[in-house]
Amino acid sequence: MRTIREACIRGTEILRQKGISEAELDAWYLLEHVTGISRALYFSDGCRELNADQETKYFTLIEKRGQRIPLQHLTGVQEFMGFPFLVNEHVLIPRQDTEILVEEALSVLKKEKGTVTLLDMCTGSGCILLSILKLAQRECGCDFIYGTGADLSEQALEVAGKNAAILGTEAVFCRSDLFERIDGRFSMIVSNPPYIRTGEIGTLQEEVRAHDPLMALDGGADGLDFYRRIIRESTEHLLPKGYLMLEIGYDQAQAVGEWMREAGFQRISVKKDLAGLDRVVSGVYDG
Repeated sequence: MRTIREACIRGTEILRQKGISEAELDAWYLLEHVTGISRALYFSDGCRELNADQETKYFTLIEKRGQRIPLQHLTGVQEFMGFPFLVNEHVLIPRQDTEILVEEALSVLKKEKGTVTLLDMCTGSGCILLSILKLAQRECGCDFIYGTGADLSEQALEVAGKNAAILGTEAVFCRSDLFERIDGRFSMIVSNPPYIRTGEIGTLQEEVRAHDPLMALDGGADGLDFYRRIIRESTEHLLPKGYLMLEIGYDQAQAVGEWMREAGFQRISVKKDLAGLDRVVSGVYDG
């Protein structure tokens, strides 16, 4: 049997041979997933041997990662805003860039009083909605906050429901083609809709184009199909002075912002991500 250190070194070598850019890190995460060992124990007791089942499982996962199956699909979990979220092939893997949308929503909610109603359109794993609800409970001034997540994918909604249960957060999930089955008005609508141009899907990393759900990626010929509908239809579902906050692609702020102005939104702003790229467009609808 290999020691845990030998296994990790060999796993790294295999992934490097397969062209995995973060081979050492992925090899470690898979070892941690299989054994439950901490980083500290790895360095202090690296001579501990894997048992036969652990070694078999570890190198099976290494082989799958070498086939470009995303690390998060192998471990079944992705951290987002400090919380663990279940993920699988039915949902988009949460990305750090999307945390900007959550942070922007929280910055607004900190100023709100009374009852707040929140809608997350294209909710996927529920990571945006559930993170906002979880953090707003301890960071924001509103008395009550109620959340609804909408998605066309029944399988995605199942994942979101499981994540809500794990986090101990109450939310309503609704299968809907955007606003088709949404009733009522909300204090805030947030969304990270599909925004990749159809013609660019084939240029994405294999982990993304082959394993993320296509319906969570494809935003139409110009990548803006969902924004047109969301902006147009959101005005019927926002309370007076309600907020619309949208994650966008790096080159979509001008078009999205202009459509929001035409729809009657005011105080439109663009928030950049850590790389300095446009990431979130938000505005207030006065009705």
